[in-house]
Amino acid sequence: MEFLLGHSPDPDDAFMFYALAKHKIDTRGHRFEHILQDIETLNQRALRGELHISAVSIHAYAYLADKYALLPCGASMGDGYGPMLVTLEQPPADPENIKAWLQSKQVAVPGEKTSAYLALRLFAGKVPTLTVPFDEIFSFVKQGKADVGLIIHEGQITYAGEGFRLALDLGNWWKSATGLPLPLGGNVIRKDIPRAIQKEVSEILKQSIDYGLRNRRAGVEHSMPLARGLDRDQADRFIGMYVNDFTLDYGTVGRNAIREFLATAARNGLIPQNVELEFVE
Repeated sequence: MEFLLGHSPDPDDAFMFYALAKHKIDTRGHRFEHILQDIETLNQRALRGELHISAVSIHAYAYLADKYALLPCGASMGDGYGPMLVTLEQPPADPENIKAWLQSKQVAVPGEKTSAYLALRLFAGKVPTLTVPFDEIFSFVKQGKADVGLIIHEGQITYAGEGFRLALDLGNWWKSATGLPLPLGGNVIRKDIPRAIQKEVSEILKQSIDYGLRNRRAGVEHSMPLARGLDRDQADRFIGMYVNDFTLDYGTVGRNAIREFLATAARNGLIPQNVELEFVE
């Protein structure tokens, strides 16, 4: 079969799909057209069912579960780290004070279906926000169009060099609150694809991730054109944050993290209802 495969134009996704893109593994006769778009665009395209396979936000999966099943590989989990609230101001030192502080601030967010946005709502409730492409958030805040930026991707490593101060790491907050990693992104596949093919695709993608982890230097080099200002060591560090054992398979901890994240969102009325997870096994 021929598949449209959506993923983000960032180094961790490029690393994950390196072996697939460079024909390092057997694709069992299947062909994959790589569609590189920011995660919120991929979320919206998946809501319309346009992509056969896609990286999506776990938040968005709550709205996609009728059309897509979760693949057990491809997770981006923030285990004690994750999306960050950064500012040019001096933020409050106490997280409880940060909640009140945010009520009077305009927060630039990378999309309302992102897991970063859902984590922000779980932490602070409803705060003033506006949606900005993830790679424009730093400049948006610097121009005074927002007071705080909700940073995903490589901004988590480069924010200090851009002159920003960390107000809160939402992945660290979630870990402290629940003892679980923060589930940020995952790969999904359309349910109208035959089940046997879904399983083959899952195995192929897992082989691609495993190949990258076993051939790390080559995988990192492949990812550098999408590193957006990171040097090689920084890119390697960032990839290590989000391509790891959880990425090969969620495991019990990863699956429990998704259930807790979405169940907490449902209890707080932030998604329409709790979601029954369906994995390709």
